[in-house]
Amino acid sequence: MKNRKLKNSELNRKSVSAFKEAQKTPIVIVLDNIRSLNNVGSVFRTADAFLVQKIYLCGITATPPHRDIQKTALGATDSVTWEYAEDAIALSRKLKEDGIKICAIEQAEDAVMLNDFSPERDEMYALVFGNEVKGVQQEIVTMSDTVIEIPQVGTKHSLNISVSAGVVVWDLFSKINK
Repeated sequence: MKNRKLKNSELNRKSVSAFKEAQKTPIVIVLDNIRSLNNVGSVFRTADAFLVQKIYLCGITATPPHRDIQKTALGATDSVTWEYAEDAIALSRKLKEDGIKICAIEQAEDAVMLNDFSPERDEMYALVFGNEVKGVQQEIVTMSDTVIEIPQVGTKHSLNISVSAGVVVWDLFSKINK
C-alpha cells in the first residue's frame, strides 16, 4: 500500500528514560510571562519532539502539573527538563554569563530573519519567547546576542507563541543537525 499511515507502535518513540539519556539539541527555551497554559503545553511538546535541553518558565508563566498544560503537552512535562525562574531578565543575564547565546524571538530593528540565521554547532542557544501581547521584554532584546524574526508576508505579522516556538526550534534543529 502506498503512503500507508504508520501505527503508533511503528513510530519508534523514545521512553521517558531514553529521552532523558539522549544527546540533546543545544537549545534551551525561555518562556517569559506566557499567559496561555495551552501555549505552555504546546511548547513542551515541541521541546520533546526536537530534544531541547530545558525549558525555563518565567514570571506569570504557569508550571506543571496543571491540567490545561497537560492537555496540550501530552506527557512532555515528564520528559523535558524544566525550571521556574521568577525573573526572565535575571535568568537571561545568568545564561549569557554562562556562555549561552541569547536569542530573542521578536520583531525588532536589525533583527536577523530566521531563514538567514546560521547557528554554530558548538554553541548553546537560549531562545526567548515573550508574552502573547507585549512580546519579549525590551531589556532582554537589548542584551540579546541575536534577535531573530520569523519572516511573515500576510496582514497580521503575528504568530501564536506556540507556533513561533515550533517554527524556530524546528529551523534551528534542522540547521544544527544538517
